[in-house]
Amino acid sequence: MIFTREQLLAIAQVNPEALVDIILALQEQVRILTKRVIQLEEQISKNSQNSSKPPSSDGINKPNPKSLRKRSGKKHGGQKGHKGHSLQKAEKPDIIIPLKVTTCSCCTDLSHEPVVNYDCRQVFEIPEPKLDVTEYRSEMKICPQCGQTTKAPFPESVNAPVQYGPRFRGLLVYLQNQHFIPADRLSQLISDLYGSSVSVATILDASARSYNNLAPFEENLIDGLADSKVLHADESGVRTVKKLYWLHSASTESLTFYGVHEKRGKEAMDHFQILPNFKGHLIHDFWKPYLNYDCNHGLCNAHLLRELTFIFEQQGQIWAKRLFDLLNKMNDFVRTQSAQLTPKEKDPYIKQYHELLSDGWETNPLPQKPPPKKRGRQAKSKAQNLLTRLSDFEGSVLAFLHDINVPFTNNLAEQDIRMIKVRLKISGCFRSVHGAEHFARIRSYFSTARKQGKNILDSITAAIKGKPFLPVAQF
Repeated sequence: MIFTREQLLAIAQVNPEALVDIILALQEQVRILTKRVIQLEEQISKNSQNSSKPPSSDGINKPNPKSLRKRSGKKHGGQKGHKGHSLQKAEKPDIIIPLKVTTCSCCTDLSHEPVVNYDCRQVFEIPEPKLDVTEYRSEMKICPQCGQTTKAPFPESVNAPVQYGPRFRGLLVYLQNQHFIPADRLSQLISDLYGSSVSVATILDASARSYNNLAPFEENLIDGLADSKVLHADESGVRTVKKLYWLHSASTESLTFYGVHEKRGKEAMDHFQILPNFKGHLIHDFWKPYLNYDCNHGLCNAHLLRELTFIFEQQGQIWAKRLFDLLNKMNDFVRTQSAQLTPKEKDPYIKQYHELLSDGWETNPLPQKPPPKKRGRQAKSKAQNLLTRLSDFEGSVLAFLHDINVPFTNNLAEQDIRMIKVRLKISGCFRSVHGAEHFARIRSYFSTARKQGKNILDSITAAIKGKPFLPVAQF
């Protein structure tokens, strides 16, 4: 209700207590609305640089680039001692076209003069693509003894009158799953390049065959990841035509696993049989189901730095900026070490860490008693939630300080999962869950092959033949 000045004066003269009740009610309403305004302002102030929101959510008004990385002080471009990569002359060119000189600029005839040297220039060009057709001719002979017609057996892989070879089918899988060319466009591309019409069914059949033949690879991969010392984990939503599923990733510097499941939490993680058997350091972004596993945990400090940036820039809390600087200083120091830090080296940093958390709690104190008539947990501010995490999970936040083999961030997992999001941006969704599962296993194979320095096209061709490489874990 809105009161006029005259109405308030009349209430004050007749019933002062009623006026006090009106003022108190308005104060409470102002408090609630002010809190709501602050929440909305914080919400619209979040972007990819001060929160966990992806860069794609920034929209048109993207913030100016502001990396959390420090400048190295080096000049742009290749550094001293860096071996460049440029086009080099081939020792044995495929085609040589001689250019004859017949006359001199003075009009002297040089046709019969000997060649003393050559000035050579090479042009690298793509030959016109074409498919080589190999015909197997099985001899047929009639036995003079029994009269039976006998013919030579075809190779095991040649099982149809006309078919595509394993390398060609490997190329289809490579282009669809590594470079994200949709099946319809891939069919058109093959037609333009090779003059051969390839159906979408042929492309999907090549992916399905790869998926089935990669089962031994995936079993070996899961064992290798479970035995690793440091494991990065992440998850992200993937849409199918019917509902939202979840893509789970687990990776190291040499191995990558992707799996699709309808659940995001522990049920899915148990299903893939990696985390239940893992005993090393698990790096993640504090998604609570990860904490259910009996292993060492390391939190992604890149996420924490973005949250600290928000609290400093949007709320003006100095402790957040000082803790931001301290974490980066710790990381810079740890990266220069070749042996584990001693307590004497770690204690000064840990002491500063505790002091800054104390400053944070002084700035964001928890109420002594919960409000009356309120059920459930007491709501905390963003700063209070962050301080609780930094306090209760100090060992996981500073895992990189206690063990120099533990990375500062979970960037490896985010990089591994990024290309899946690119795939979804191109196609919008997967047409079926089976299609998503096929893509996940094939991408596990491709990513692992790339990390281990293998040629992806050769690797998928081997898988088409039923002989995929088995990954080697590097501890």
